[in-house]
Amino acid sequence: MTRITLTATAVAVLLAGCAAGGPDPKAMEEKFAQLKQTNFKPRGIATMDRLKQDEAQKLCSNPDAWSGKEFEAARKKVEEINLASVKWPSDGKFLGDWKQGEAIAQSGRGLTYTDTAQTVNGGNCYNCHQIDKKEISHGTIGPSLWNYGKLRGVTDPNSAAAEPIVRYTWGKIWNAKAYNACSNMPRAGHMGILNEQQVKHIMALLLDPASPVNQ
Repeated sequence: MTRITLTATAVAVLLAGCAAGGPDPKAMEEKFAQLKQTNFKPRGIATMDRLKQDEAQKLCSNPDAWSGKEFEAARKKVEEINLASVKWPSDGKFLGDWKQGEAIAQSGRGLTYTDTAQTVNGGNCYNCHQIDKKEISHGTIGPSLWNYGKLRGVTDPNSAAAEPIVRYTWGKIWNAKAYNACSNMPRAGHMGILNEQQVKHIMALLLDPASPVNQ
């Protein structure tokens, strides 16, 4: 089925629902599930498992299906599950090399059907965040990361005083849904986008006083 056919089918379903007084959410969901199976095809490393939603994705894809109290309870549960899934540094060291972190943050490579399993993934951080004041183009979905460590008073990332923000930053990068169930931020470590060493390098970019981010 072509993209045009898919669009026409979706419109037909929507119009049928409107004629009956409004689209039936259950019918729309079932139709969409059918369309996913017939119109999405695996290509290279981009396989069909990417269409499977976990509990966080299911919850945040349809918040209107929940009452306020039910949603808050489910949100809290999802955050607890994701926080428990965070893998902390195996050697207890949180920071790597900020220079490598900068390269990773500015790279959008990886995970497309044209890539291979051996392609080194980038963090794609620039697509949502400002990293450097000198940048003339950056995303605004996420907050600016300029002076990230400096603004939080991190003068020595290895000190006990810095531990709370260091651990929070690691957890946020590894699995953002641990702190916000409906966060738009990719779960870099949890989903295997970045490995442990790459996350360490990103940590250094954000928290090392020598990093250009903190100048």
